[in-house]
Amino acid sequence: MSSPAEFYNSLPPITKAYGTICVLATTAFQLGLYHPVHIALIYDHIFSHFEVWRLFTNFFFLGKFSINFGIRLLMLARYGVQLEKGPFEKRTADFLWMIIFGAFALLVLSAIPLVVPVFMAPPFLGVSLVFMLLYLWSREFPNAQINIYGLVTLKAFYLPWAMLVLDVIFGSPISPDLLGIVAGHMYYFCSVLYPLAGGPNLLKTPRWVHKLIARMGLDGPGAVQGNRTAGTAFRGRGYRLNG
Repeated sequence: MSSPAEFYNSLPPITKAYGTICVLATTAFQLGLYHPVHIALIYDHIFSHFEVWRLFTNFFFLGKFSINFGIRLLMLARYGVQLEKGPFEKRTADFLWMIIFGAFALLVLSAIPLVVPVFMAPPFLGVSLVFMLLYLWSREFPNAQINIYGLVTLKAFYLPWAMLVLDVIFGSPISPDLLGIVAGHMYYFCSVLYPLAGGPNLLKTPRWVHKLIARMGLDGPGAVQGNRTAGTAFRGRGYRLNG
């Protein structure tokens, strides 16, 4: 069994960086170093007071130390890691671009009253981003058997909806989960389903993302520099989309 340090060092770079920032943000909050309202997604403050950092910082707060915080962090550690180490192996730039697209999509969706009523708009989108990763993982490993709290076993394909129902039962707001599912499906449709139907890949990873990853030294040996084709990253085990 590996030690916590060995486990942490074995994590892929993007998931490790994001999870680390989330833990540090919650730790700083618990120590009283800041109040979450100062990093929350409040559009009035963004447009009226030019507090543009809120567009980024809201993704790093998963809540105070609690059972819910632990569950979200475990979801990131399992599903985010399996995505980055599996279908996105040696494609760090593609994985980062997926995160960037997901964050942008969530910002847009949360700002549209017809999608999320103002009184239901989440001030932090970190949970939604983690849920997006869960949704995409469920599309890559649809036939994996998942046991939820030792109560029920189901295929991974249905896991996002099961987690959403559980959140509702335990009193958590439904809008963050739904936003994550919608953002995840937007990415999946544009990068996999639409190309497989004969259209172009609408979400090719920009060259500047590849350059950024290369400059940071995160490519690793054997990294793929070009854009992946449809069906490469999401093979859809059990529901193969490309044959």
